[in-house]
Amino acid sequence: MLASSLRRGFTPVAAQGVRALSSTRSAMSGYGFDLTEEQAEFQQLARKFAREEVLPQAPELDRTGEYPWELIKQAHGLGLLNLHIPEAYGGMGLHSLDGAIITEEISWACSGVQTAMEANGLAEMPVILAANDEQKKKYLGRMTEEPLVASYGVTEPIAGSDVAGIKTTAVKKGDDYVLNGNKMWITNAGHANWFFVLAKTDPNAKASKAFTGFIVDGDSAGLTRGRKEINMGQRASDTRGVTFEDVVVPAANRLGAEGDGFKIAMGAFDRTRPPVAAGAVGLAQRALDEATAYAKDRKAFGRPIADNQAVAFMLADMAIGVETARLITRRAAWEVDQGRRNTYYASIAKAFAADVANKNATDAVQVFGGNGYNSDYPVEKLMRDAKIYQIYEGTAQIQRVIISRELLTRE
Repeated sequence: MLASSLRRGFTPVAAQGVRALSSTRSAMSGYGFDLTEEQAEFQQLARKFAREEVLPQAPELDRTGEYPWELIKQAHGLGLLNLHIPEAYGGMGLHSLDGAIITEEISWACSGVQTAMEANGLAEMPVILAANDEQKKKYLGRMTEEPLVASYGVTEPIAGSDVAGIKTTAVKKGDDYVLNGNKMWITNAGHANWFFVLAKTDPNAKASKAFTGFIVDGDSAGLTRGRKEINMGQRASDTRGVTFEDVVVPAANRLGAEGDGFKIAMGAFDRTRPPVAAGAVGLAQRALDEATAYAKDRKAFGRPIADNQAVAFMLADMAIGVETARLITRRAAWEVDQGRRNTYYASIAKAFAADVANKNATDAVQVFGGNGYNSDYPVEKLMRDAKIYQIYEGTAQIQRVIISRELLTRE
């Protein structure tokens, strides 16, 4: 549990964490821009944790690449992890919009830590959407009981955006399946208690029916975790390859029917792209905040550089990006909460927010000038961290493929 010192300064309700807050909330209705009282409490809780606990550790985690286990444990104690697990399985069952609000705050402090936390949501979503009651009790239940992490295993060395190109196979043998193949760029892979794995079960079927999803225990014989990849940014996040060599998976760990895997995996993305977009918004807001503070303090030719229209307009454009990205991100999350398919809005949010994060981080470095290019200042890290938002969970280009397809097939 989180040390009592972290909770100092909270209202009595907020001090009990997200679980206490969610117990009093009512279902959302209508359309508006004000946060509910409960959402404001979620935001306060996440912001305090992010700025008092995550932010001070972010530079060292970036330098060393150390996995943020202590922060993961603290987040679990506050209820800031596993946000969408239903109450029936020990979770808070928060709305998608609630999660976006929380995620933005964590990412403001360190998007690498936020990605390590959010990877749980990605791994859990196929289970939330498609698992039977026994599977949910077993695998979601344990995530709420103790601070564990899980991984979403879809990407392969030659199959990223091209999910249909996945080569990992699952062959039925008696009451089990035998998995063979390689996954790559798997977040939390070095520490995952279990994996969601997409594997080909019918080599002759079209992509939409060729794959099946499985829950694979992390201690399964034949499962090998690769070395931690040293990435350009978000270095607190653990990214590795995973090899499956004759890994036996009980048929009881299959999600849905054979051939449902592609549909399950894509359905999960509709739910998890809004949080990814929210992470990008958090980084973009941080870049704006840092650049604004620096521009007001840094003097050139006897006055703050913010007085120069060239700089002031850069800040204005950064603000336009943040506010717009936040709105479309919350719309994408809100659509989920209304029980509607949100593919169109999720892809717009993910694509736009990722681009805004990269532009704002780059512009923040420019405002800082030479100092921005130096690792002693925070915007250099923001620029490195931002790039992955245009790549993971569907590249910027793939989002545009999805958006155009959705647009052109509308009746």
